[in-house]
Amino acid sequence: MDVSVVIPAYNEESRLGASLDAVVSYLQKRSFDFEILVVDDGSTDCTASIVLRQSDPRIFLLSYGKNRGKGFAVRTGVLAAKKSLILFSDADLSTPIEEFDGFLRSKADIVIGSRNLESSRITKKQPLIRQRLGRAFPRVVDAILPLGIKDTQCGFKLFKAKAAKRIFRSVRTAGFGFDVEALYLAKKMGYVIDEQPVEWRNAGGSKVSILRDVPRMLWDVFKVRWRDLCGQYG
Repeated sequence: MDVSVVIPAYNEESRLGASLDAVVSYLQKRSFDFEILVVDDGSTDCTASIVLRQSDPRIFLLSYGKNRGKGFAVRTGVLAAKKSLILFSDADLSTPIEEFDGFLRSKADIVIGSRNLESSRITKKQPLIRQRLGRAFPRVVDAILPLGIKDTQCGFKLFKAKAAKRIFRSVRTAGFGFDVEALYLAKKMGYVIDEQPVEWRNAGGSKVSILRDVPRMLWDVFKVRWRDLCGQYG
């Protein structure tokens, strides 16, 4: 079994080291052939230095000078990945890396973690307003794009590499709304998506601003719909 783990990181110096240790330990115990691609999305702290200090030669730093957005970072990592499976995980490991075990049992082209299924396990909740937005956002998305997915934004998704590269070559959303575009393109391309309940905890320090980023995410969803109506996705 071989897997590329893509971790987008923007000013994650306080927790990235511990997260990398956890991911490496998990993958080593299971004897995976792996690489970890940390994409430094224009951080202004010591995020890059923490990656460069790692002793494991299977940890790689991809970096660029300007903050371009989470979607741009994930796309950069996916297109650089070399293994047959590609796992995208948030740097804070809000979804523990051990949830990968359940994903491997799926035969789907794409397996996505979900916080909004009945058997999802939320061990530390977000503030109430973020909980409500997290449940409302997929419903709004469904009214614009018929995805039928309960949680588009959970930062733990597994792709077969062939599917991931085909999808992300067409993803244009650079910000937090990229998940919606990627999943919409996946359905449009005929890939099978398996949404699975996961354990999730609020790690705090979210980079998503309710006032700034949620309207941008909704606008990105409308842009995906417009591109599709204009035939820009082929």
